[in-house]
Amino acid sequence: MLGFALRRLLQSLIVLFVMSALVFAGVYAIGNPVDILINPQADQAEIARATAALGLDLPLWRQYWTFLSGAIAGDLGKSFVSNVPAVHLILERMPATIELALAATLAAVVLGIPLGLLAGLKPDSWVGKTIMAGSILGFSLPTFWVGLMLIMVFSVWLGWLPTTGRGATVEVLGVPVSILTWDGIRHVLMPATNLALFKLSLLIRLTRAGTREALAQDYVRFARAKGLAMERVVRVHVLKNIMIPIVTVTGLEFGSVIAFAIVTETIFAWPGMGKLLIDSINVLDRPVIVAYLLIIVFLFVAINLAVDLAYTALDPRVRLSGRSA
Repeated sequence: MLGFALRRLLQSLIVLFVMSALVFAGVYAIGNPVDILINPQADQAEIARATAALGLDLPLWRQYWTFLSGAIAGDLGKSFVSNVPAVHLILERMPATIELALAATLAAVVLGIPLGLLAGLKPDSWVGKTIMAGSILGFSLPTFWVGLMLIMVFSVWLGWLPTTGRGATVEVLGVPVSILTWDGIRHVLMPATNLALFKLSLLIRLTRAGTREALAQDYVRFARAKGLAMERVVRVHVLKNIMIPIVTVTGLEFGSVIAFAIVTETIFAWPGMGKLLIDSINVLDRPVIVAYLLIIVFLFVAINLAVDLAYTALDPRVRLSGRSA
């Protein structure tokens, strides 16, 4: 276990280093932030002073080395726009994104696993075929279009739900949470549904495939031959044996929901990290962009490690020390 954790830590450091270098070089190649941040009417002296103040007059390798030295000490730089630490801006927006991702993932799991089981147990029934047809539809519809249709139907036509924002929040251990208020629940319903649609379709198809495969195994046939109730066979023998791939995909998809909630947060003006990233890209706020991507990579690594550790709880035959890092 310790060897596995150390290998994963080393991999994480390498990934963080490579990602920071690529993003740093990419943002540098896109353009000069001074051209956006400084008044176009400014003279050359003012532009030179602003460039020096932001450290953009140094060669790229010197700028990256300065950033890397600060990152090792926990300082990912200050925002060019607001002149506050980039990490502070991101952590300020993180609770909203995490809350949205949790709501979307929970909805996908709560609906996806039972529907996938039902489709797997009754593949030839109209119910099973309808579920699978719906999952194909969920894969096919683009996220931005679904978001706009949700706003059109439930906000504009019916007037049931608010179009944008996060709603009222309450403090829990110093963290603002909106799903504990009725106004917050109304605000999160549409963006969470929009974000959960693709994940729901994925879990339905994964659960159905696992169920069909498990039903064909000898241990399930033997259990049914002994006269066990179908409910117990599904709960003990089928569901338990298909949970490892489901947990794996759910963990990875939770990370992707956090990372790629940008479109949903933009459509619904959800005040999360994704919207902050878009705003930062528009003004080439390099410290915020790099800090955001490094934090996302760290979250992916942490989630993957948690998924690996969950394997041993689901199946004692799995030994992490024997898995390739």
